[in-house]
Amino acid sequence: MTDLARTGLTRRRFLTISAAVAGVGLGGGAASASARWTGRAMGAATSMQLAGFSDAEARPVFRAVERELARLERIFSLYRSDSQLVQLNRSAVLMAPAPEMLELLSLCGRLHNASAGAFDPTLQPLWQLYAASVSEDAAPAAGALRAAETLVGWQKVRYDRNAVRLNPGMALTLNGVAQGYITDRVAALLRARGLRDVLIDMGEVSAMGQRADGRDWKAGIALPDGTLVDRVTLRDRALATSSPQGTVLDAREGVGHIIDPRRISRRPERQLISVSASSAAIADGLSTAGCLLSEAELSNALIVFPGTTLETII
Repeated sequence: MTDLARTGLTRRRFLTISAAVAGVGLGGGAASASARWTGRAMGAATSMQLAGFSDAEARPVFRAVERELARLERIFSLYRSDSQLVQLNRSAVLMAPAPEMLELLSLCGRLHNASAGAFDPTLQPLWQLYAASVSEDAAPAAGALRAAETLVGWQKVRYDRNAVRLNPGMALTLNGVAQGYITDRVAALLRARGLRDVLIDMGEVSAMGQRADGRDWKAGIALPDGTLVDRVTLRDRALATSSPQGTVLDAREGVGHIIDPRRISRRPERQLISVSASSAAIADGLSTAGCLLSEAELSNALIVFPGTTLETII
């Protein structure tokens, strides 16, 4: 897979991993073996292609990726009743959090500070309110909105290696960063197994090494309606793109899935932002927050994370 056109309609709904053993490029000749696997992971259709592998050689790699995705789902999923995140949201406390949960919460704190408060995972009660209203084909009541707003505030989240604690009624969503974090973990797993030329697309793109022809990987950046607006090249970098209208919560009011916690009624500054970085989690978080930031705020946020690049902004 050498070119990706990413749209809001398909964002976070699929995972594609293409990889090659050292010295064997994807599509590098009819003699090259290629093993494929399809299934489901993170609630989405999933596929993996390993060039230069026989089925027998690829099987342990596929199993390792499956196990890692399942393990991370049990930590971060909003849709599994047994995940650590769901347990936290249900009871406002999570005892003995996984190291990965603490690592991601720490990154959330850095992103919150760097973005002047625009990045805030405590928006989940507002998300839930809008989701319920959409299902009833009605706008959220003003009183319900005000009540949900009182539950928002990253400064109210307390965590250490013993426990994560929220105020009663609070809840977290890690959708603006967890997908990137999981992408980084899968990339690290494949790298540890000796894979060097790898393209991973889990809504965020992680490009390791190079294409079969020795050139950098290519990624297309598209608006939610599928209109391609830019193309970038990537080598040992990750790319994340966010668009507030990728998921619409309230069509009547034009409310998209990226909400500004600093002023709920304020609409995003941008239609689309694409950021590249050495880490998919960082690129994910900055592209999400970037939709809400002024030019000066966005510049300041990027400076906090050295090596990040603003690829596209509309």
